[in-house]
Amino acid sequence: MKKTMNQSTMTLILNGVSLAALIFLMLSLFANNYIRNKLNTAAEERYNLTYNANRFMNGSAYLTNEVRAFAATGTQEHYDNYWHEVNDLKNRDLGVSAMQEIGITDEEQKMIDDMYALSNLLVPLEENAMNEVIEGNRESALDYVYGAEYTDSITQINALKEQFLSALDTRTQKVITDLSHTSAWLRASMFAALILVGILQMILMIVTRKGILQPVIAVRDQMGEISNGNLSAEFALQPNTSEIGMLVNSIHETKKELKKYINDIDHKLAEMAKGTMDLSIGNDYRGEFLPIQNAMRQILDSLNRALSQINLTAEQVSEESKRMASGAEVLSSGTDMQASAVHELSSNIQNITAQVERTSNDAEIARKNSIEAGSQLQICDQKMSELTSAMNDILESSHQIGGIVKTIEDICFQTNILALNAAVEAARAGEAGKGFAIVADEVQELANKSSVSAQNIAELIENSMKLVQYGVSLTADTTSALTEVVSNAHNSNNMLERIADSASMQSDTLKQITQSMNQISDVVQTNAATAQESAESARELYSHAERLKVSVQKFKLRRQ
Repeated sequence: MKKTMNQSTMTLILNGVSLAALIFLMLSLFANNYIRNKLNTAAEERYNLTYNANRFMNGSAYLTNEVRAFAATGTQEHYDNYWHEVNDLKNRDLGVSAMQEIGITDEEQKMIDDMYALSNLLVPLEENAMNEVIEGNRESALDYVYGAEYTDSITQINALKEQFLSALDTRTQKVITDLSHTSAWLRASMFAALILVGILQMILMIVTRKGILQPVIAVRDQMGEISNGNLSAEFALQPNTSEIGMLVNSIHETKKELKKYINDIDHKLAEMAKGTMDLSIGNDYRGEFLPIQNAMRQILDSLNRALSQINLTAEQVSEESKRMASGAEVLSSGTDMQASAVHELSSNIQNITAQVERTSNDAEIARKNSIEAGSQLQICDQKMSELTSAMNDILESSHQIGGIVKTIEDICFQTNILALNAAVEAARAGEAGKGFAIVADEVQELANKSSVSAQNIAELIENSMKLVQYGVSLTADTTSALTEVVSNAHNSNNMLERIADSASMQSDTLKQITQSMNQISDVVQTNAATAQESAESARELYSHAERLKVSVQKFKLRRQ
């Protein structure tokens, strides 16, 4: 594998240098600001030093001018201005104090001290000049302030002033120049650092683009191809020791491993598609692909078990379908016979239904006739009751007639006795009693005839009574028989009503049975058709089972 600097190391170096340059730039910026502040402070101090130096020098020159003006003119104003400057304004002292506070060198301080010494030498001359003016000796005063001593001192002081201002200006200008050079150097350094940062960022951008972004884009495209299942897509990047190179190497290894797995799975599935199920799954899968290897192993095991079971089941189905086909044929034949028998039974039930309907109609007619006969028998029973009552009345009358006949017999007996008595009395009367005797004979003969008639009547009545008694007995028997006949007729009527109701119910039931038998006939015919279809399906199932057995036998299974 090619040795290459890591992108992270290169990026770290470039970013580190850029960061160092940025830090230097920031420090330079802060330093430049500091120098600029110092430069401003130096310029301000230069101005203040120059101002206070001029203040100091102008104060000395002012005193000289005022004392000379007072000596020349004697004007009090110049005298007052002089002492006002000395006692109140004190510009010289304040200027020196300000310069000392700002900061001056020892050399500059020596110049100030020398100027102070020379000024102090002038003070007695100036005081003498002002005293001479006060005393009115202005010429003497002018000699003091314009004399050689005063003029030499002034010349020395002015020379020192020029020297002091020049030294002060040179020193402050040097500080400002140095600070300006430093600021310019810092600005140049910041510009150089900025250029360096820009160059480093451009280099980093180029390195990032060529060394990271372009490989990452290539890796992204390659991963897109891999995610789409295209493992044969060209991948021009070569692996190296950098991070991207390692990533490229991982992609190459991933593609290699995936191709190995896919080829192995394709080979196994192709063999399985050919029916070869006695394959063995190795143990060369790694990582997350181990479940796939285990799944393939389980699939092969499951397919072997399932196909073995299917083979066994196919044989059983073939045998069972063969038996079922035979049974379906028998069932179809039996169903046809059953359909014919049910059809015939349905026809017989329809005939029975018609007969039962006729029986029901006849039972209804018989019930009506029975009801009518019962009504007539009830009338007959009523008439027989009336006849029995009449026979009883006849029997009673016969008994009364018997009493009457008995009375007639008694009358005949009495008449006969009376006739005998009359005959006896006629015989006693003799001739006179012949007519009475004839009457007595006729009466006796009438009594005998009446007696004979009474006996005949009695016999007739007795016979009539016997007949009436027999008639009463027959009437009672007839009444009892009629009563039983009426009761039986009533029972027969009830039975006929029940028979009629039962016949009607039987007719309705037979109608329902007929309807059910029609439905059964339809069902049986449907069953017959279904049985035929089942027989055909069983034959087809047997054919499919044979083909299934042949198809399953094509698989080469493991030996169990």
